Amino acid sequence: MRRGEPWRVPLRLLPAPPWSEQSPTWRAAKPHLIAGALRRALARPSGNWYVLGASRELPPGRPFGRTVAGAEVVAWRRESGQVTAGPGACPHLGAPLCHSPVIAGRLVCHWHGLTLAEEGGPGWEPFPVHDDGVLVWVRLDDIGGEPPLPAPRLPERPRPEAAVDAVTTVVGACEPQDVLANRLDPWHGAWFHPYAFSHLTVVEEPDAKGDDRFVVEVAYRVGSRAAVPVRASFTAPEPRTLVMRIIDGEGAASVVETHATPLTPPGATEPRTAVIEAVVATSERPGFAVARAVAPLLRPLVRRAAARLWRDDMAYAQRRWELRSRGQLPGVP
Repeated sequence: MRRGEPWRVPLRLLPAPPWSEQSPTWRAAKPHLIAGALRRALARPSGNWYVLGASRELPPGRPFGRTVAGAEVVAWRRESGQVTAGPGACPHLGAPLCHSPVIAGRLVCHWHGLTLAEEGGPGWEPFPVHDDGVLVWVRLDDIGGEPPLPAPRLPERPRPEAAVDAVTTVVGACEPQDVLANRLDPWHGAWFHPYAFSHLTVVEEPDAKGDDRFVVEVAYRVGSRAAVPVRASFTAPEPRTLVMRIIDGEGAASVVETHATPLTPPGATEPRTAVIEAVVATSERPGFAVARAVAPLLRPLVRRAAARLWRDDMAYAQRRWELRSRGQLPGVP
């Protein structure tokens, strides 16, 4: 609700045709169009930044570990609230530092007591790290191989004090480009996720206006007929990120950031990728203050809904990788 406008219920009762009777989208979902959008996304610079995990996964006093592109990484939050990250194996005898305690803001190896801090330690150099309040990023220059950037290319988000955020992680057997390809195919939404979306129409395609984005009109289903119609854009600001933004309708300015973090080294014969998806929701409705107040109760529900979607979409991404690895992917030479 905008200032001065009457309150309106966001739900609409929309006709719900049987799944098999909805309009086919396969003619519009041209393989070369999706492949072209993906190719341009993969060519954009990342500055060697990778999403490590949710900011909430790094509470004070406890380390967090993840393997990123084959490199063990450990991170922890210092007493100041700042994050330190670096190699996940102790330089002394290789202990897994993610199992070691944080004492007074320093990581103390539980094998032999080697202490590591933000300035480093014997044989241990920290990685550049960025905590944006929702996600923690780590810069791995040796793996990324690009000219480094001082900070990751963050998409615009709603103001933190006016938003509710939740982060979901799902792991699958594919590469980051397969995750992006899934999101650069908006036409599959109502067919592959009929429990979540209906009445989906792509109204803008990449290159139509020179901004390389998709714009869709879609209804988010709330029940058998009730739905919330919105207009949303899909853009890929860097090679491991796709951003869905609501540009009109309920929750305008809300974003869903899909980040694909490779777990295995580049070129692995059995790749693994973590999809780390951040939902940052906002609304101009006065009642949204209640949602912010009960955010800890809402986050598990948001994560559950995102995980359900990604159980389906991960099957899509994994199938794409299987076909691509055999040279059988349509639209890809």
